[in-house]
Amino acid sequence: MSADQMTNVPISSQPQNAIEEGEDEINLGEILATLLEFKWLIIAVTTLSVLMGAAWLYVATPIYKADGLLQIEDQKSAGLTALAELQPLMGESVSVQAQQEILNSRMILGRVVDQLKLDIKATPDYVPVIGKAIARRHAKGSLAEPLFGLADYAWGGEQIKVESLELPNGLLGVPMRLVAGKNGSYQLFNEEGEKLLDGVVGQPVAAKDITLFVSQLTARPGTRFNLTRVLDQDAISNLRQNFLVKERAKQSGVLEATLQGENSAQLGLILDDILNSYVRQNVEVRSAEAANTLKFLEAQLPVLKTQVDNAEAAFNSYRQSRGSVDLAMETQGVLSSIVDVDKETVKLQQMRDELRQQFTPEHPRMQALDSQIERLKAKRGQFDNRVASLPATQQTVLRLQRDVEVSNKLYIELLNSAQQLRVSKAGTVGDSRIIDSAVVASKPISPKGALILAVSLLMGLLFSVVLIWVMRSLRVMVEDPDKIEKQLGLPVYATIPHSKIEVTLARDIKNGKRKGELLAIDYPDEIAVESLRSLRTTIHFALLDADKGSLLITGPSPGIGKSFISKNLGAVLAQSGKRVAIVDADLRKGHIHREFDMKREIGVSEFVSGTASLSEIVKLSTVPNLSVITTGQRPPNPSELLMHPNFAELLEQLGGLFDILIVDAPPILAVSDAAIIGRHTGATLMVARAGKHPIREIEQAVKRLAQSGVQVKGFVFNDMDTVRQRYRYGYHGYVYNYSYKDN
Repeated sequence: MSADQMTNVPISSQPQNAIEEGEDEINLGEILATLLEFKWLIIAVTTLSVLMGAAWLYVATPIYKADGLLQIEDQKSAGLTALAELQPLMGESVSVQAQQEILNSRMILGRVVDQLKLDIKATPDYVPVIGKAIARRHAKGSLAEPLFGLADYAWGGEQIKVESLELPNGLLGVPMRLVAGKNGSYQLFNEEGEKLLDGVVGQPVAAKDITLFVSQLTARPGTRFNLTRVLDQDAISNLRQNFLVKERAKQSGVLEATLQGENSAQLGLILDDILNSYVRQNVEVRSAEAANTLKFLEAQLPVLKTQVDNAEAAFNSYRQSRGSVDLAMETQGVLSSIVDVDKETVKLQQMRDELRQQFTPEHPRMQALDSQIERLKAKRGQFDNRVASLPATQQTVLRLQRDVEVSNKLYIELLNSAQQLRVSKAGTVGDSRIIDSAVVASKPISPKGALILAVSLLMGLLFSVVLIWVMRSLRVMVEDPDKIEKQLGLPVYATIPHSKIEVTLARDIKNGKRKGELLAIDYPDEIAVESLRSLRTTIHFALLDADKGSLLITGPSPGIGKSFISKNLGAVLAQSGKRVAIVDADLRKGHIHREFDMKREIGVSEFVSGTASLSEIVKLSTVPNLSVITTGQRPPNPSELLMHPNFAELLEQLGGLFDILIVDAPPILAVSDAAIIGRHTGATLMVARAGKHPIREIEQAVKRLAQSGVQVKGFVFNDMDTVRQRYRYGYHGYVYNYSYKDN
């Protein structure tokens, strides 16, 4: 077998199990080839995705962040540290978690909402989607001119400040519209467009149970503003959503407070007010504790004063009735001990009464106090036993003097404590202090431009790949000649690669920019021409058993390149020294005459109708040994004309003059002309174009010819994508390019 014969062995002769095995594997080369095939779709979808991301970045409202630091001091009673004896009354320090909850409470945030009027929402009315973005980029200090003739909307530079807005309950949370007028005037409308009131900037105005005070309004006359008084709980909830408090480091006692929002100028004010409100309430709580303790002491002072007076009166009265009575030294010592025990017992009892307001009797502190009181009572019992052994007069004097000294000492100590609490209350400080005041970041924390564009790029690539997968799944077109051989059992004699040069030539010839140029003649090194040379060898085997040297070239549908195959195959055959004639039998849309720079007239139609002889219709081309028979005038009945005996006579006479006769016929599924012509030719070749036909269409074309008695010898697979084939491997196909190169 010759080298040419070896190169044209049908692919279907390869081992079937090898082919099936390759189909079951994931072909990375096939995937890469598919991505390269759809590279422009990938680029377009990805570019569109990135542009959409950039557009979103343009219209997205930037979010800023303000942060500040608080320190929670670890002490039991800030501001009263000098009162060591009163510390138990002030309670234990509150945990950091509790302080975080206090910072997020309605008590703190509600104060901020009231002080900064955050329940009043007054904003310019912007054009939907893009209006706010345009206004944000307008230079401050001037009012922007309205765009697109939309003068009612704000376009940049507009400002409004509402000091107060009192509404009836029915209008709370309901959006209203404020329209700027001339010379600082304005009008307020409800949702239905009904005017509620007229006002002037800087002057409070009241009408229909509505009170409004606008302190600042900068806008063109006619500019609209959105005005709403939201419910307090809604304003607090909105503030809480953007407010976050967390401990900077575990058990550090340092809290980091952050606030996010659109208005960078207002963020710092709001966060500072939150921190200051928290510190103020902390001081107020400590001051209230001192005030409550002072109130308790001041309530006890008159009682103790009465006890002191009564004890002194009783003691003096007894001495006057009994005369001067002096206590012995030993009795004086017992008296001093009894006074100390009684004083300590009274103090502990007062402390227990105070703690009962905070703790249950089972609390450890309460139980500790009860234990101390019991020990003191036991000790007092011992002293009472010693006193009982004294004479009656000594006992009475000791008891009366004890009452006087205990009452005096308690009264003096209570007076000192009350004075200390008064001083401490005036200088009370809380458990917390502001370390860093609120600072707003110079750049927004979102949106993050680089991240958004990167995600857009990734999403574009992902979506394009999914789109390609869907398209490939829905597309059932034949792109591999192996499929034709396996499905139809017919050989593919040649695979013609895609030629960009041929595309340019065909376009220029159709537009009249070029004349008489053939790919096989003017670009002999083109890879598609080399494939046609391979087909030239194969034709010998296709016509081997035929009784005629004529070859019919047709296809299933239009636009598959059968005329390209006919004319260039004829040129390649003529270059081998054979006498070749090309018959353009497509009497409806034949155009081979243009490629050879010939006129359509005087061709097949004239010979069949008997108005022209054979010598008149055979036209020599610029290619040696190649002649062309054009269609002639387009007849009204092409099929009937081809069925005329003169057409068979034409092919018979041409077969005697030329070695090979190539007949270019219309597509078989469009018209029946190819079936009529096929009866008079030696062999029939079907042209299929890569990615153009479903396999069912090709099967139907072969079946249509077979029903007319025309057997298809084989296929020419046209317009194969060599770039994609380059990345394929296994048994799926090979494409080679081997040409001369000058040294």
